[in-house]
Amino acid sequence: MKLPHFFRLSVLGFFCILFVSSCVSRQEIVYFQGLEEAEAKMEERTNKNLKIKPNDLLTISVAAAQQEAALPFNLPVIGVPQDGGEMGLSATGRQQLQTYLVGEKGFIDFPFLGEVNASGYSQEELADKLKDQIKRYIQNPIVNVRIVNFQISVLGEVNRPGTFQVQDDYFTLPQALGLAGDMSIYGKRDNILVMREENGRTTHAYLDLGDGDIINSHYYYLQQNDVVYVEPNSPQMQSASYNRNAGVYISIASVIVSVAVLLTR
Repeated sequence: MKLPHFFRLSVLGFFCILFVSSCVSRQEIVYFQGLEEAEAKMEERTNKNLKIKPNDLLTISVAAAQQEAALPFNLPVIGVPQDGGEMGLSATGRQQLQTYLVGEKGFIDFPFLGEVNASGYSQEELADKLKDQIKRYIQNPIVNVRIVNFQISVLGEVNRPGTFQVQDDYFTLPQALGLAGDMSIYGKRDNILVMREENGRTTHAYLDLGDGDIINSHYYYLQQNDVVYVEPNSPQMQSASYNRNAGVYISIASVIVSVAVLLTR
């Protein structure tokens, strides 16, 4: 028995609608559109965007032409065993610099100099500040400062969500998404949330990864302990509300329809 004409038209119309609705425009999926215009107004970037905060962990090393003169300004190097056991100062094994904890009031206890305010400075600015104080005692000191607890968390619709340790001072939102395996196909690209702790309070911004002007956002370059959340898109949120057994019901219904068609031939 042939299927009714209106039924065949309905099926054809359904697949046409499905095909049209599945087409996605370039604007919805391509990253960094209009990048040329955004670059034209982009300001010069420096690592001064990354500021030291209370509870940060720092490594600070001081060097000079006469290294013996710089020893009072360095913490003792500790040995770290390969098996994870305990090892004392200057022991054999992998060598590691001790860290300075930035206190709640923003100070570190620095050898020979005493308490030094570190909060609110970039790594370069703190190095220059320490260099100015140390050069009163030794000639041409070299000071290196590094934040070692720089980590970010990436959550939501990404392929590998998690918390990641960062080694680079210049770390961007796309790099964070790259560490997390990029966004899944269900991620909402035009509304990515970045949350940040600043001056004792939480701030946030929503960024559009498809807009090239994102490179001029204050939140494009991430800071320590930032949280990135990728929101699910509308189809994914709608699918979450469906009955978990919907697929089983559809399969049963398709079998019943197939049997009915065979019996009515």
